[in-house]
Amino acid sequence: MKGWMIAVVVVVLVVVMGVSGYNGLVQMNENVNGKWAQVENQLQRRADLIPNLVSTVKGYATHEQQAIQAVADARAKLGGAQGPAAKGQADAELGGALSRLLVIAENYPNLKADANFRALMDELSGTENRIAVARKDYNDAVQGFNANIQSFPTVIYSRMLGFGPKEYFKATEGAQQVPQVKF
Repeated sequence: MKGWMIAVVVVVLVVVMGVSGYNGLVQMNENVNGKWAQVENQLQRRADLIPNLVSTVKGYATHEQQAIQAVADARAKLGGAQGPAAKGQADAELGGALSRLLVIAENYPNLKADANFRALMDELSGTENRIAVARKDYNDAVQGFNANIQSFPTVIYSRMLGFGPKEYFKATEGAQQVPQVKF
């Protein structure tokens, strides 16, 4: 009789720990997904600001069509990218194109003094900061999730339940280099 009681208690504890572990994995998985949604949200915010910035610069620098087109193309590529790696690559291209566009803006003193341009630049700067924070938050959530699914005892059942490692948002190769702007 005592043996049955002990066996039942052990089985109940294992079931409770299993359910609790599964629920924890689901919660961490959703946290990672939510953090990635914030990265995408901030990237979309930037993509929404860019047409206004391009239009403002275009009004002053009509002959700089190549740089303006490069920003539009990079923005479109970012919009179609899927996953952290592809978004990172497209984001790097957009950053380089924006850098070239801003160098063009430097050549037009009236544009730099324009209130609309300054307001757009402030918004873009704030957006870039938000993107950096969202990327960090996402990578922190991925780190916690990946560490959890690889830790004992979770490693025993995480793969069986369909929980694999998440992909970090990584800077593209060469992102540490300052873009060379040449005209």
